[in-house]
Amino acid sequence: MDMTTMALLAGAGLLGGLCNAIAGGGTFFTFPALLAVGLPPVTAGATSAVAIWPGHAASLIGEGAVLRQELMARPGRVAVFALASAAGAGLLLLSGDALFRQLVPWLLLFATLLFAAGPMLNRWLARRGVSIGPVSAACAEGIVALYGGYFGAGLGVLLLALLTVTGDDDLKRLNVVKNALATLATSIAVLIFAFGGAVAWEPAALVFLGATAGGVIGGRLARRVKPQLLRAAIVCLGLLLVWHYA
Repeated sequence: MDMTTMALLAGAGLLGGLCNAIAGGGTFFTFPALLAVGLPPVTAGATSAVAIWPGHAASLIGEGAVLRQELMARPGRVAVFALASAAGAGLLLLSGDALFRQLVPWLLLFATLLFAAGPMLNRWLARRGVSIGPVSAACAEGIVALYGGYFGAGLGVLLLALLTVTGDDDLKRLNVVKNALATLATSIAVLIFAFGGAVAWEPAALVFLGATAGGVIGGRLARRVKPQLLRAAIVCLGLLLVWHYA
């Protein structure tokens, strides 16, 4: 592996970890970079999931209070998310990702538009006394987790869109929950991909190092960015990803 390839993979990991910690979508940096160095799609997808895992996990440092309140108090939510993530990772190993890659732009477009309209939708539902029940929310989170285990590109955007509709209006708080759920999905997928022999470990190590640094930096930046600016950046990111993969 030459220096150019090493720099490409490490740089993609840095951007991916940074992006995941703030808004999601880091796979759109790491997955194309792994394809560019010659890995087949399924191997690139599995390797990307393994490599960016620390970017999700590192962004949770110092957020123990929020995690205890939002996740540990809801074991059912964690169980549904874990099982669906495992199913998605298994599907990737069994079926490949060619068809799903064609659907990614449409899924991201839907998620971006939903996230942009989330606050207005919440206010509209509140005025009319309408709310999304726990069963519907669990089903929706299961679908997102299935996607996250299968491919994961834009998982953070999808999670924030869902949490905006089913949660409160505190974007910084929702960002922590998003990172926690993304970490759970990625952790389970990593175990399945590793035991399934689908990971290219040398490229994964380079992206891993970059993603670790990016996750720490992004986690700190996310706590300092104003919610309005963060929301605008996420919407712009989502549209950019749709354009890139359309």
